[in-house]
Amino acid sequence: MKHLILPPCLKHGVIEAGCDEAGRGCLAGPVYAAAVILPPDYSNELLNDSKQLSERNRYKLRDEIEQNSLAWAVGIVSAQEIDEINILNASILAMHRALDQLEIKPEHIVVDGNRFKPWHDTEWQTIVKGDGKLANIAAASILAKTYRDDEMKRLHAEYPQYAWDVNKGYQTKAHRQAIATHGPTPHHRMSFRLLDTQLTLDL
Repeated sequence: MKHLILPPCLKHGVIEAGCDEAGRGCLAGPVYAAAVILPPDYSNELLNDSKQLSERNRYKLRDEIEQNSLAWAVGIVSAQEIDEINILNASILAMHRALDQLEIKPEHIVVDGNRFKPWHDTEWQTIVKGDGKLANIAAASILAKTYRDDEMKRLHAEYPQYAWDVNKGYQTKAHRQAIATHGPTPHHRMSFRLLDTQLTLDL
């Protein structure tokens, strides 16, 4: 079943950036965020929330978004920073870092979810499940997801026992078992509960 073509933005007639993050619920690795400004007439029937797309289509769309957007950027916050400021603050900081790098300053920002902090004096609005409602947020979700996946594949080469090429740092049973067996790496978020209680109970 085909989904509806997403509108390019929420507010027409202003320069609007869509923002989204990837990796918030992971046990390991940085959190990534992207900011994307699309042309006002942008239309793409494939574009949707990155979680609804195949890996192949995500990378195909990444190329298309980078070529056709007016501006785009990616922001990164490390696992160490996440431990220092917590994952919610880190997710918002990653979005701010992406916005800081845009070659065009937005006049309005739309953010996936329900939490954000002001970026300079720019008007903003949060939209729950916005990555399935607006093309600029969906585009940001695709960039954040694919660039983070690239980083987790790169880190997998250093730490193959955690299978980050498959789980991308998320909370799979195999990932938790690898932490129990091998211990955490410098890329694990020590402020997260890395192990299930079942793996740590002395029965």
